[in-house]
Amino acid sequence: MATQSLMRRLPPVSVVIASLVLVVMLVLVIFAPMIAPMDPRDVASYSLMDMEIPPAFMEGGDSRFLLGTDNQGRDLVSVILFGLRISVVIGLGAVVFAAVLGVVLGLVAGFFGGVVDSIVMRIADIFVSFPTILVALLISGIARAQLSAETMLAWAPLVLIFSIAINEWVQYARTVRASTMVEIARDYVRAAKVIGLPSTRIMGRHILPNIMSSVMVIATINLAGAILTEATLSFLGAGMPPTYPSLGTLIRIGNQFLFSGLWWIAVMPATVLVILVLAVNVIGDYLRDHFNPKLMAR
Repeated sequence: MATQSLMRRLPPVSVVIASLVLVVMLVLVIFAPMIAPMDPRDVASYSLMDMEIPPAFMEGGDSRFLLGTDNQGRDLVSVILFGLRISVVIGLGAVVFAAVLGVVLGLVAGFFGGVVDSIVMRIADIFVSFPTILVALLISGIARAQLSAETMLAWAPLVLIFSIAINEWVQYARTVRASTMVEIARDYVRAAKVIGLPSTRIMGRHILPNIMSSVMVIATINLAGAILTEATLSFLGAGMPPTYPSLGTLIRIGNQFLFSGLWWIAVMPATVLVILVLAVNVIGDYLRDHFNPKLMAR
């Protein structure tokens, strides 16, 4: 019986593999400048003599370029490492921004109720009625129209993070609101109110720690969506500029050469994107099932 109970608590093999893949990718993201053979942001390092070289394992490949080179002579390993870094940073930034905004609004709405709750929820209904991609395209377009080219180049990551996150806070707010309404009916919250603790302390130190598991599950699942949204926007030309080699930008550039025999320019970054999103989704699904009270009781 003890062995069976232990086996139930252990994560499945797919989750272990996904976790290892995600850890490896995070290490590559952190140490990309030291691992990459070249810096794709340095135009002086480009060599047109090395352009469109196939991967090293193909005929005509070069051992210096494991995954080949693109149409500008850039090493694909280096470009993918820096592109992975940008995609992960923007995805994490969007998730953190949306989570903080949604948790704060959800706590306030659930704790105070009444008019405050109605206002927050009606605002949430307005935001959820618009697709994330449409809102992100609108905000990106406004930013490009109002800011100069130099300013937009410097602020592009922050604009993209805001564009993705501004429509994703609703899920956090609704979940936190529902959990808060359950928690305020419990004895420990009533006792805190009776002894005169301020509302901010009750929400921050008593209610919030008890609902963070749901927030973490939503954040993990939404991370994959944020990364895909960034890749989609960059693929459409409304995301990161060409000087920032995000995975979506690399796929967009490679798509122009996909049917001319230079398939690796698009396929290699696309494969990395698929592996990253798949690993995050597997971990997110496991966390959702693990923290589900009905499944935990079995």
